[in-house]
Amino acid sequence: MSDNLHPSVREFKAFLQKHPGLVKEVRKSGKGFQTYYEKWALLGENDPLWERYKETGSGATDSKSKEGKKEMVERLVQMSENIDLDKLQNQVDNVNNTISTLQGLLGQFQSSQNPSKQPFGNQNLFNAFKD
Repeated sequence: MSDNLHPSVREFKAFLQKHPGLVKEVRKSGKGFQTYYEKWALLGENDPLWERYKETGSGATDSKSKEGKKEMVERLVQMSENIDLDKLQNQVDNVNNTISTLQGLLGQFQSSQNPSKQPFGNQNLFNAFKD
């Protein structure tokens, strides 16, 4: 099918491959390729307008970020192999006990500060039914 295209359209497609930012712009804006094709036909391929859409080596950046992620995962796996699960469980238990103790102390402190704010106050519920 691309053999049946007009030579200028084939050139524009090659131009788009060199300017992937333009393809992203078209998809983002929804204007369509016709507008940019007309600008390309009028201004030419070397116009400064197209500089911002040129390839910036993002492929190399993507591969570097993938390698970095892979290294980080490998490091996490190595670190997890060195973890003593019994020690970790003991530490979690210690933290849990400490939190429980603090909650108990705070509860005692709050009840000694506000003795009148007990549920239903100090009144007897059955007094309401007396004459």
